[in-house]
Amino acid sequence: MTTMSERKASLEARLAILKARLVQIDDELGSHQSRDWEDLATEREADEVLEGIGVSGLQEIRQIESALQRIAAGDYGICTKCGADIAAERLDVLPHTPFCRNCAP
Repeated sequence: MTTMSERKASLEARLAILKARLVQIDDELGSHQSRDWEDLATEREADEVLEGIGVSGLQEIRQIESALQRIAAGDYGICTKCGADIAAERLDVLPHTPFCRNCAP
């Protein structure tokens, strides 16, 4: 069984990875200087993919930060919708989830 300190460390490690990835994405998005229209079109398509990854990364960052706040408040592992305990198996797979299996969207 995973301890609370292990879950917190795992969440903090994932948060650091995501933040570093977002910096890399931001750097990549600002680095295109191509003068060739075909190359520029290809770069724009790649930028759209990177932007999508960035948006999903930001969403996960918010979820992780919220989970870390719940840990600090002593509410981690309790469904924010119904108040039931979130199964340890679910937290193993989705450590940042605020919902039990029954309340998950």
